[in-house]
Amino acid sequence: MKINDLILRTVVQFVVFIVLTIAIYLFFAGHYTPGGGFVAGLVLASAVVMLYISFDTDTVRKGLPLDFKIVAAIGVTLALLSGILPMLFGQPFLKMSSMNIQFPLIGEKTLATVMIFELGVALTVVGVVMTIILSISEGSDD
Repeated sequence: MKINDLILRTVVQFVVFIVLTIAIYLFFAGHYTPGGGFVAGLVLASAVVMLYISFDTDTVRKGLPLDFKIVAAIGVTLALLSGILPMLFGQPFLKMSSMNIQFPLIGEKTLATVMIFELGVALTVVGVVMTIILSISEGSDD
């Protein structure tokens, strides 16, 4: 029996957009205020969970064809590389460097290598959380 979830699906499409916007904000605000890669990863995973709850699994997998174990592995690799690369230049592990860049519409902004680490953390959190949730939802036949 198929339940008509038109209202739920329509609302979730808008809410997911808002949640993704909040995740991006938390990711970039994490250097100066509470937030960062971990919190942004959790919020991003919650958006994906909302999609899985409101749509069937096959529909979400067609629209978002990701293996979340690979996403987690990419995140760990990024975080590890952001720590190892400074060592190649004689700096300590996880040494942050930054530069000021002038952008056309928003002005001068500081970009730091810590964002690569934070991106790795966010991808790891999304990958691990989604792998756990999907594993629990599949259950076992035993």
